[in-house]
Amino acid sequence: MQPYFFPYIGYFALIKNTDKWVVFDTPQFIRHGWIERNRILHPNPEKGWQYIKVPLVKHSRGTAIKDAKIRKDEDWKAKILAQLLPYKKRAPYYFNVIKLLKNVFQHETDSIVELNIKGLKAVCVYLKIDFNYIIFSESNIKLSNIKEPDEWALEISKTLGATDYFNPIGGLEFFDVTKYQKNNINLNFLKTELIEYDQKRKPFEPGLSIIDVLMFNSPEKISSMLYNISIL
Repeated sequence: MQPYFFPYIGYFALIKNTDKWVVFDTPQFIRHGWIERNRILHPNPEKGWQYIKVPLVKHSRGTAIKDAKIRKDEDWKAKILAQLLPYKKRAPYYFNVIKLLKNVFQHETDSIVELNIKGLKAVCVYLKIDFNYIIFSESNIKLSNIKEPDEWALEISKTLGATDYFNPIGGLEFFDVTKYQKNNINLNFLKTELIEYDQKRKPFEPGLSIIDVLMFNSPEKISSMLYNISIL
């Protein structure tokens, strides 16, 4: 999976249900995705949600995710913390989450991949999830004969000796199952049921960053939410 910025709970359900995680950081960076931004509640319920974002240096088309750099001429850390301030009045775990974020933000780097991995690790530690990962660009995995997009996961799985590959349900129509069957790899699709929790306002905004989930739920409650999945 590509390294997302404090992704939604389904990303962590996928981590929880896998033994080895490959940080896939070599694809082309696509603007307006989830690499450098995510969503939290907007202070105005009528507006629903807002983005929190890490500003990146402008780069040429075709730049790989691993080469995307964070701009240092903007105090984006303070801005994000300020955007989260409205949670203070109603979120029971506000101070825990802010402490977690400040610990992540203390890590000085201009690499969005490095920052996002730091965030993923911090959340996994908080939720007591094993995060056994490798960074694809830094690994010794050598692939050849990639002809179709769905063959990246296949070839990586083969190289790592995997018996099962898990992908979010959104990729169901993207993969050719027969390719995996021929290589004795079970292709699984994980669907996370987005359980409604008390955001102290209505209507409920689903699918926000894990930050929102952490704000309103205990680690124990979130752990139980991570089991609310179906595998196809």
